[in-house]
Amino acid sequence: MDREIRIVEVGPRDGLQNEPTPIPIDLKTDFIERLVASGLVHIEATSFVSPKWVPQLSDSAELWPRLPDGGVYSALVPNAKGLERALELGVERIAVFTAASEEFTQKNINMSIGESITTFRQVVADFRVAVPRGWVRGYVSAAFECPFSGRVDPEKTLEVCNLLASEVGVDELSIGDTIGVATPSEVGNLAGLLVNDYAGEIGHVAWHFHDTRGTAIANVAAALEWDVFRIFDSSAGGLGGCPYAPGAGGNLATEDLVYFLEREGYATGVDLETLARASLPVLELLGRQPAAKAQVAALALASR
Repeated sequence: MDREIRIVEVGPRDGLQNEPTPIPIDLKTDFIERLVASGLVHIEATSFVSPKWVPQLSDSAELWPRLPDGGVYSALVPNAKGLERALELGVERIAVFTAASEEFTQKNINMSIGESITTFRQVVADFRVAVPRGWVRGYVSAAFECPFSGRVDPEKTLEVCNLLASEVGVDELSIGDTIGVATPSEVGNLAGLLVNDYAGEIGHVAWHFHDTRGTAIANVAAALEWDVFRIFDSSAGGLGGCPYAPGAGGNLATEDLVYFLEREGYATGVDLETLARASLPVLELLGRQPAAKAQVAALALASR
């Protein structure tokens, strides 16, 4: 069995985008350099979104040329204008996003699911013309539950996944437990639907868990049981979280993910101690102590 795992580090984008404290670009660059030094390769660095809506990422055009060697970087592109800005900087890997809930899609990007698919079909088509060998990821948020309308039928999530694969033509799909409510049985149920009926390549499906209720690692284990899922999103230090989830504990911490995977015999290529230190300057600026369990343990072990 293939024991290699690809971790997609989303801390610089998803981890920071909702923070009210401005993160200086030098600190962002240092953060990404530390992530790369730990062995992380696939990093979602920023988003080419309107500064009005996400001021924390308003420096994306300045940050992109400063990204250090050694990483494979992608950026979120919400619309045609965002794509235009990304192409001006030579971005070759983009991500687009919708949701499995009409209410969440409307609140998040002011579109219906159908409108988002139509919009991103054109965005991706334009991207393919400009960058023939480019790569596209599609996010499906609120895949298990919507904070506004409640639980989401897994068949609806599968339907949106298939629209992204067949209508938009994404290369990779990321399924988001946006408010961190899913349990292993729910993950297994959706995984089974995808294995049987996903219109894209099942080996190109990623999982994006939030640890709001402490179930993220258990959900990773549930996905791994299918022996086809080898891509997981996470955020160093557990930074980030959904602004619509009161009390959210943030994204699955990359430190927790790395510890679990390595202990289970999967290869991540990441040095846990180096990773545990990567987010410390950002946490210090935000006035927080490390909270991710494997991060705290690794730092304590290193200080002995």
